[in-house]
Amino acid sequence: METDSFALRRYRRMAWITLAAVYFLILVGATVRASGAGMGCPDWPTCFGSWVPPLSEAQLPANYQEIYAELGYSDTRFNVVKTWTEYANRLVGVSIGFLIFLTAIYSWSCRAHDTRIFKASVAAFLMVGFQGWLGAKVVGSNLQPGMITVHMLMALAIVGTLLYALAQARRGIMASQPIANIDPRFGKWLYVVLALTVLQVAMGTQVREMTDILRESQGEELRSSWIDAMPWFFYVHRSFSAVVLFANLWLARLLVMSLGWQHTLSKLTLAMICVIVTAVLSGATLGHLGMPALVQPTHLLAASLLFGLQFLIWMSYRHSRDGSSDSPSKRESELPEDHNVTV
Repeated sequence: METDSFALRRYRRMAWITLAAVYFLILVGATVRASGAGMGCPDWPTCFGSWVPPLSEAQLPANYQEIYAELGYSDTRFNVVKTWTEYANRLVGVSIGFLIFLTAIYSWSCRAHDTRIFKASVAAFLMVGFQGWLGAKVVGSNLQPGMITVHMLMALAIVGTLLYALAQARRGIMASQPIANIDPRFGKWLYVVLALTVLQVAMGTQVREMTDILRESQGEELRSSWIDAMPWFFYVHRSFSAVVLFANLWLARLLVMSLGWQHTLSKLTLAMICVIVTAVLSGATLGHLGMPALVQPTHLLAASLLFGLQFLIWMSYRHSRDGSSDSPSKRESELPEDHNVTV
């Protein structure tokens, strides 16, 4: 059991690092999209035909615009900031691939504890490979909004798979924190909150696609007027954020009143409230201050973090509930020796 305990600690630390890196990649990708740097490199996996992008237009052939026009990119124009922004995005993506590969390797020694840790970690690694292929298709489609959305949803699927593996590795920790005194309404209300979040994220995805269409039709210089051209679902999305916020506040109240502030579920839920407040404030800024480009990545990151936290809360709740239903002797025998370590 001692070997299993060390393997689980090592795996959890690696998984947390990888998850943080994936969220950083989501932030970088959102920055690329908001800044219009998505086509800073018009080819893939190289950038302007080179593994290291040029630093000035003088390093490119004199007829490079005609070359890329023949490939379907008629508006190609070298911009050193946009090129290196997109190139940095790709470098971070490659780093994520190595981190998830390490996570999969570390999960091998956790098979004796739970084979689902290993299977989910390997699945996440394979999904990253698919995500890389999808990224090439996004560039090849000249940043079609639908393709970008699929690319983003795939990133969230990778987050969900990693969180599932991490939650399984934390099963013993959550089983040691019983929830026998939890408010009986919490379980049902958690599913209501999850459904509300899915609906809100779906509308947010439509809004993001609409901003891409407006960027194409009106240009960046008219960004402040995009709000006037938004369809009805933008206003529903903006108003619905208050419903999501108050639903989650009620969920947090149920937890804190029944379990106190120190329980892991309470801490995760309070962190979720902070993320929702950030999403609401950044969304209000976008809606009332003319869609400032720098705020868009913050809003997208908050939405992605919300998805991850709610998924982790759901898994942790199930593991704590299962631990509460077991006998004390059974929980003690199944609990890893490192149950006091909560990483």
